[in-house]
Amino acid sequence: MQTRTLGFVGLGRMGAPMVRRLAEAGHHVIVHDRRPDAAADLPGNSISVAATAAAVADEAEVVFCSLPTPPIVKEVVLGADGLTSGAKAKVVIDLSTTGPSMAKTIAAELAGRGIAWVDAPVSGGIAGARNGSLAVMVSCKKSVFDEIEPVLANFGKRFYCGENAGTAQVAKLGNNMIAAAVILLSAEALAMGVKSGLDPRVMCDIINASSGRNSATQDKFPRAVLPGTFDFGFATALSYKDVRMCVDEAENLGVPMVAGSLVRQMLAATNARFGPDSDFTSMVRIVEEWAGIEIRA
Repeated sequence: MQTRTLGFVGLGRMGAPMVRRLAEAGHHVIVHDRRPDAAADLPGNSISVAATAAAVADEAEVVFCSLPTPPIVKEVVLGADGLTSGAKAKVVIDLSTTGPSMAKTIAAELAGRGIAWVDAPVSGGIAGARNGSLAVMVSCKKSVFDEIEPVLANFGKRFYCGENAGTAQVAKLGNNMIAAAVILLSAEALAMGVKSGLDPRVMCDIINASSGRNSATQDKFPRAVLPGTFDFGFATALSYKDVRMCVDEAENLGVPMVAGSLVRQMLAATNARFGPDSDFTSMVRIVEEWAGIEIRA
């Protein structure tokens, strides 16, 4: 694969390991993050730090964004000292969960400036970002996808969702709603099991060998709930944001989302009870409090 100079804005828990993968593949990466020390642990021989997003776009034709909320994405791309202020950027690839409405707004603005917008939200968590096993959902012009796919391959499996801006974002929102929903459903089932005398680890094993197996009982409960650490690695505020956008988009399309609305309310309660920086597995703690038990190995 041909190596190139790439830009990357946002070195959070997902962004930093993705930059590392690009650097290890031989690319030179111009990075920017509002935290001055965000690039401290990245390989210095392959990384250059820029003072602003505009400075990144002055050096790289292809720029990635990995940012927490839609307003921040919009500001980084279109705001003062944003990517559109740079002289060189031709393709902006958004790895964030931005939502279809914001994606369409930014894509339309960039099209008028001759810059291609690529929706490329990812799923698979921090571990997936580190080992290159993410699911990368992509919507953009097919010609642009063909150009950037070799670079996206560093992150994991690519799923082309079509040319319409926001289509990949719809796929991501649906996935994240389901990911949160199975935590809630699994918590209710396991709370019932614990209260009746079942070992929750045994119950997880039974579910995982049966028709009820899901990502919560296979991964999130063993790693973050049964030990009582609640540190899977995804903030409640971010999960709440994603599910809220999912339900709103479904309602805009005239699609009923009854169960999704319940998940949104449960995340709202978790956000209020344990704070926005709590892990989204803390939904389980709400169920535990209501049931009067703890789901622990």
